[in-house]
Amino acid sequence: MATDAHCHPGDLLKRFPAAEAKRRGQGVSCAAGAWNMADFICHETLAQKARQDRAPQMLLCFAVHPQLPATGGEEASSSRVSSLLTIMETLAEQGRLDGIGETGFDLYNPAFRNTEALQDTLFTIHLELALKKGLPLVLHVRKAMHKVFAHTQAFKKLPALIFHSYPGTLGEGEALLRRGINAYFSFGNPIVLGRKETLRSCAGLPIDRVLLETDAPYQNLPGAPFSHWEDLRMILQAAFRLRKETERFPGGMEELERIIDSNFYRAYGILH
Repeated sequence: MATDAHCHPGDLLKRFPAAEAKRRGQGVSCAAGAWNMADFICHETLAQKARQDRAPQMLLCFAVHPQLPATGGEEASSSRVSSLLTIMETLAEQGRLDGIGETGFDLYNPAFRNTEALQDTLFTIHLELALKKGLPLVLHVRKAMHKVFAHTQAFKKLPALIFHSYPGTLGEGEALLRRGINAYFSFGNPIVLGRKETLRSCAGLPIDRVLLETDAPYQNLPGAPFSHWEDLRMILQAAFRLRKETERFPGGMEELERIIDSNFYRAYGILH
């Protein structure tokens, strides 16, 4: 069994029609992020069929992505955003969500920075809903860790705070844990690529807080058209190389995989 803490199966299917068969064949349980109803219905249909077939699970998340105000064109109109928020609230009320996300802050470039105020408003709505419904919150953060620390008191009340493709430093992650936040830190292809700060975080954060992800299809390796489930093996191997320098795994890489799988189910509040 393997786990993918954050991905977009509907978008992957558009690029790779055999994606769901591959996921099942490789025994990958995943958390699927959607930002519109069409993608959510796709994910929900796949999840229901997986349950019927007793196949690996697909958990369901929904949010208005923080990049949408800058990149969505007509999709980012105020009426459209309002409609998406209503959809999210309805899905949460109906008990159809396993998590709220990905939400957060993206200040990576001037276009995104110009929408910072709207991102703040959207984030508050997502956070309040996660608190109200007792759901994990999945964070997308780029060039904005300072904004995360502005919400630590609220984060302490969440069942879990899950960082998609953790962007912070080892010290920042440790500080969040010291403040009593039930935080989990997910790592993907950046550790395969050797991003130094990401490597330090993956190597140094407590092992029971580490998750792995593909962000499929959006976190592709150089020369690959998209990321996909098969990347998980390389990501796990990279994490194992980092962790075995300071920890002993008598069961080898499979033991680390079992630990990370356990973290995944615990972070999303799933009995397994």
